[in-house]
Amino acid sequence: MTVTMPTPAAPLKIGTRGSPLALAQANETRDRLADAFDLPHEAFQIVVIKTTGDRIIDRPLKEIGGKGLFTREIEEAMLSGEIDIAVHSMKDMPVLQPEGLMLDTYLPREDVRDAFVSPRYEGLAGLPEGAKVGTSSLRRKAQVLVKFPHLEVVEFRGNVQTRLKKLDDGVAECTFLAMAGLNRLGQPEVAVGAVDTEDMLPAVAQGAIGIERRADDSRAAEMLAAIHDVETGKRLAAERSFLATLDGSCETPIAGLAELQGDTIRLRGEVLRPDGSESISDEGEAPVEDGAKLGDALARGLLERAGPGFFDWRE
Repeated sequence: MTVTMPTPAAPLKIGTRGSPLALAQANETRDRLADAFDLPHEAFQIVVIKTTGDRIIDRPLKEIGGKGLFTREIEEAMLSGEIDIAVHSMKDMPVLQPEGLMLDTYLPREDVRDAFVSPRYEGLAGLPEGAKVGTSSLRRKAQVLVKFPHLEVVEFRGNVQTRLKKLDDGVAECTFLAMAGLNRLGQPEVAVGAVDTEDMLPAVAQGAIGIERRADDSRAAEMLAAIHDVETGKRLAAERSFLATLDGSCETPIAGLAELQGDTIRLRGEVLRPDGSESISDEGEAPVEDGAKLGDALARGLLERAGPGFFDWRE
C-alpha cells in the first residue's frame, strides 16, 4: 500500500508539552523524520499542549493524579485529530494507552543515569545532617533516605530552569535531574556528576523518548517505523512489563533498568518503601525475545518478598 507522506501544505502535527526539554524532544523527532524522508521542516508542525501536570506545580503528583497528568490532554488532542503524533518522555507514560492509540516507536535511548545537581556539594555523602534534598520523585526520595536517613527531602517540582532557580534561592542544597534531559538541552555541565546505576537505579524507561499515534493512522505508522530504535524497544519491553506487573505509578517508588548483552537481556529492579525504611532489589537474565516475561517474573518475585502494604505512601 502506498502511503502519502506529508507536504508543507498538509503538515504532520506533532504534539508536545511546552517545556524546553519537551520541545527539544519534539524537535529531535521532527529532525529524524525529516532526514528519513528527505522532507523540509515545513512538512511538520509542532503543537504545544499544556497539561494538568504543567499547570499545577505546587503539589506532589501523587496528590493530583499521577503520571497521566502529563499525557491525558495530549492524547485527547490526538484522538480528536488536533494532532497526528505525540512525543513523550517514556518515564512519564502509564503502561496502558487509551483505546485507539498506539505507542510502538522509540528513539535511541540517551544516558539513563540520574544527575546530581548542587551549587555547593559534590555528592550526597558530603551533605550535613538535616540538609535538604529537593525532589518530586518518590523513587529518588526513597533511594536517598535508604542510604542517607539523616537528610531531609523536600518537594521540588518544575522544569529544569525552575528547579535550578529553587537551588539558587536556597530551597534545597541539591536535587536530581535526568542526565538524558540535560544532554538533550545541551546543558550537561549543570550536573556535578552522573550517579552510577549501581548507586541509584533509574526510573523505568528513563532516558527514552516514545512517540504515540492513532492506531488507524497508516501514514504516521509508516513514517514512525522508519525512525524506531529496535534496541530501545527491546529494553523497554522488559522494563515496562516489570512496571505493569507492579502496577507502577507516581505513587510507588520503583526503579528498573534493562541492558542488552548480545542475545541476552539483563534486568535489574528495585522497590522501596516510600519513607526509605526498606529497599528490595533483584535481577535476572533471559533471551532478548523473552524480555517481557523476564520483567513480569522479576516483578512477581519482588511483590512476593515485599508483602501487602509495602507501597503504602500515606504516613
